[in-house]
Amino acid sequence: MAHHQSAKKRIRQSEARRIHNKYYARTTRNAVRKLRNLTNKAEAQEMLPKVVAMLDKLAKKNIIHNNKAANIKSSLTKHVNELA
Repeated sequence: MAHHQSAKKRIRQSEARRIHNKYYARTTRNAVRKLRNLTNKAEAQEMLPKVVAMLDKLAKKNIIHNNKAANIKSSLTKHVNELA
């Protein structure tokens, strides 16, 4: 158990950040899942830039790794381009 005031504050801050990060990561994961399930190319092309922006924001804030964001963006773009 933390005894120093700074350690207690660090625990409070990290818990708040964890909840905040979890919300945005979950929202983005749901958007990625939704985009992967689309079969209409027009809808997918419309949704792709929004999902890419979400991934970029997560990577910028170090919620996910830059390379992971790049890999997901690449696979999503490939998926959208393969739709008929």
